[in-house]
Amino acid sequence: MRSYPIERVRNIGIMAHIDAGKTTTTERILFYTGMTYKMGEVDDGTAVMDWMVQEQERGITITSAATTCAWRDHRINIIDTPGHVDFTAEVERSLRVLDGAIAILCGVGGVEPQSETVWRQADKYRVPRIVFINKMDRIGADPERAVLQLRTRVAAKPLPIQIPLGREDGFRGVVDLIDRKVYDWGQDILGTDYVVREVAEENREEVEKKRQDMLEMLSEHDDGLMQKYLDGVEVSAPELRSAVRRATLALEVVPVLYGASFRNKGVHPLLDAIIDYLPSPADVRPVTGHHPRTQAEETRPASDEAPFSGLVFKIANDPFLGNLAYFRVYSGKAKVGQAVYNSTKGEEEKLSRLLEMHSNKRKEVKEIYAGDIAAMGSTKAISTGDTLCLKSHPIVLESIRFPEPVIAATIEPKTKADHPKLATTLAKLTREDPTLKVTQDPMTGQTLLRGMGELHLEIIMDRMEREFGVRANLGKPQVAYKETIQNAAEGEGKYLRQAGGKGLYGHCVLFLEPLDRGRGFEFVDATRGGVIPREFIGDVENGVREALEAGVVAGYPVTDLRAAFIGGSYHEVDSTPVAYKIAASLAFREAAKKGSPALLEPLMKLEIVAPDDYLGDIVGDINARRGKIEGMEMRSGSRVITIHVPLAEMFGYATTLRTLTQGRGVFAMEFSRYERTPRDVQEEIVARIEGRIPFRADA
Repeated sequence: MRSYPIERVRNIGIMAHIDAGKTTTTERILFYTGMTYKMGEVDDGTAVMDWMVQEQERGITITSAATTCAWRDHRINIIDTPGHVDFTAEVERSLRVLDGAIAILCGVGGVEPQSETVWRQADKYRVPRIVFINKMDRIGADPERAVLQLRTRVAAKPLPIQIPLGREDGFRGVVDLIDRKVYDWGQDILGTDYVVREVAEENREEVEKKRQDMLEMLSEHDDGLMQKYLDGVEVSAPELRSAVRRATLALEVVPVLYGASFRNKGVHPLLDAIIDYLPSPADVRPVTGHHPRTQAEETRPASDEAPFSGLVFKIANDPFLGNLAYFRVYSGKAKVGQAVYNSTKGEEEKLSRLLEMHSNKRKEVKEIYAGDIAAMGSTKAISTGDTLCLKSHPIVLESIRFPEPVIAATIEPKTKADHPKLATTLAKLTREDPTLKVTQDPMTGQTLLRGMGELHLEIIMDRMEREFGVRANLGKPQVAYKETIQNAAEGEGKYLRQAGGKGLYGHCVLFLEPLDRGRGFEFVDATRGGVIPREFIGDVENGVREALEAGVVAGYPVTDLRAAFIGGSYHEVDSTPVAYKIAASLAFREAAKKGSPALLEPLMKLEIVAPDDYLGDIVGDINARRGKIEGMEMRSGSRVITIHVPLAEMFGYATTLRTLTQGRGVFAMEFSRYERTPRDVQEEIVARIEGRIPFRADA
């Protein structure tokens, strides 16, 4: 039996830039909703949601953690996501399965680089959100600037529904503009006791003005409210809440609240806002997908009566249960012992046990319903992005797309005893983390570990030793370059082999043309009139895809092009799938050489915050690193510089910036896009690979 009606369920994520206070806010929510009896602290390494040893040691969130709590007779499923750019995949997969989100901003830093990234991810999945401007007690807190940055940096429509009561050391609480009440925590450290009172006489004019501004903005999206506003009719608090909820769910406005989670102020109104303004699964549009065989569009409403469907968004290794597959139930219900169909892989899975997760702890449940987030013991067949459904009502939901790794390093076991365990451990970790890739270096045959950044690879190495007992050496990080073509070109590949009896024959002609950055690879069958039997066309595509793994410039993966299969021939007896794969690979390489092949390098978005006195030195150093300055602004007495710079030039930058600014400068860096590598840099990289000049480990 369902414990809460679907209308009283909230599936939310907490997202923000690193160090904005996501985990601290989650810990306060768990404490005030009665899920924990003691507040966990990130700084002390006691946060419930940061359960990994590495998270407790470093004071950062590395993996998204799911938990459940209750407030005002509603069930809230929360996923606390990482803020560090190296773990952006955790945010991506969480937002894919959530209905709403809390975007936390630092009252001092405002909209920071990773805030912009997670905001764009939420826009992509059309996730309604509320903004919580945290750290209002910090020196330099400037909530007005944070609200302005929401408009200018992420093109949001912020709707402040509160006024902060003081700021910095004087921050005491908030004034709610909807019910015209003051929520005052005073100097209470624990934050459990607060006073709700009427607005003081001297503040009424400001509150009324701000409330009118809120009404004016809301009425733009609500005809009924517009009429009352124009007629000067008083709008009641329940009417206002309904209007804010409708506008929030329609992604027309973003309600803004204020608080100081570390000082336990502002969390209670935030919990109320989750219930009042964020959607239940029933408020979200029915999920769409396609039939695995007919490809016809299918929809599933968020109802227990609809056929079961769910999406696997995370695989985790559990020391006691083996693999756990976290999944979101979009429709229907399922119980322990039932068989579900993995429509992505075309295989059936038995639900041997179902778990409700609370960070790394778990509670067994017998049945799950539409809107639930749960975990199941998984087999090796299940992977992130797979759809679970009923075999009698199959559907394939849109999968999750992850960013490509931008950094690579060689990895090798420390001892012979570690050798067999290394491959097994890497296979487990790559199943768990889709942004982690293991490949072979085509030049040296060494194993390459690819990831999102130096910290990402460092954490993986630490986990391998602590969790799996595997010791390995990691080489110096290198940039994960890619290759592409700049011009359209045609290539022909013919593979003939005769060794007595039946031979091998494959022949195909390919036409390659470049695509816009970020488009990846497309294959098109443009042949007419049965040039070769249909069964070999898949082999031609496979041959091209294999050839993409090592380009013609320096052996890096090839991307951003379309390959059209335009011609070829076949032999009645000797044509085989293998021959066409080889012929396609030969045709691809010939066409790629003619198409002005070029190297692509990852470009990073860099934000530096440092005192004005060091501006000249910082800019000079950035210019030497081939960086382009995009903008500058002043923030709380410091200069904020936004730059695009190649990743190849940024290894060891933390030490350089500390030296240039006497330890007073900080920076945040995230992947932006791939761009064409300048010709002189490309020639230098190729010369290093060919051994004509010494190899620099960081390039």
